Amino acid sequence: MTHHSTDTPQFFLTAPSPCPYLPGRMERKVFTHLVGPRASTLNDVLTQGGFRRSQNIAYRPACETCKACISVRVPVDRLIMTRSLRRVLARNRDLIGAPVPAAPSSEQYSVFRAYLDSRHSEGGMADMTALDYAMMVEDTQVETMLVEYRFHGPDSAITGRGQGPLIAAALTDRLSDGLSMVYSFYDPDHDARSLGTFMILDHMRRARKLGLPYVYLGYWVEGSRKMGYKARFQPQEHLGARGWRPIEPAAPLAEEHYAFI
Repeated sequence: MTHHSTDTPQFFLTAPSPCPYLPGRMERKVFTHLVGPRASTLNDVLTQGGFRRSQNIAYRPACETCKACISVRVPVDRLIMTRSLRRVLARNRDLIGAPVPAAPSSEQYSVFRAYLDSRHSEGGMADMTALDYAMMVEDTQVETMLVEYRFHGPDSAITGRGQGPLIAAALTDRLSDGLSMVYSFYDPDHDARSLGTFMILDHMRRARKLGLPYVYLGYWVEGSRKMGYKARFQPQEHLGARGWRPIEPAAPLAEEHYAFI
């Protein structure tokens, strides 16, 4: 039986495999286990150092000849609300998100399955079963939650919860300096709502209310269409060899203003 230290993390390197973002390239990852009473603290430190979480594993790219994967976080108090982002908020003003414990449900899996079949039918997660989904949500020892999005109901102003079918959900870690969006998905029948963008905007609002300065969006890869949506959130901070550095918009954004969403 393999034992993992809960005091001093051990890091491992994967074998090369095809890159999911850039065709014709290979990727490798360095990873460690997030276990024991210090798992949340370790997740904090590693996320701030460019790692991502999947279940009880923290990983980051370790490709020998490619540095295309760039860790991105957005300072919530400096978010520039463009006309496009304001339209997304208006389009979804009838939705409300409610944080719930990270416990899987058949309703979540049904939406998750429909999302994969519609948007990622050829990706690495395409064959995930209900058991795989349950492990993704609950197999962790860090501070995490699900935010479930439903339509506003008559009691939503009091309860903070919506009613009716699940429209979207986000698996989110609470860090000392922000919220890290681990994975989000939505009902593809509501594709026109731009729910992926809406959930990020909603997490910006949540982080601000909690007094947390950042929302972590994972990796951005220039030239990858899968990652293009992350460029909508400006300004950003990118992690480089000398730490996090601010990245300002290349050109002024139309009708910009600093928002309190």
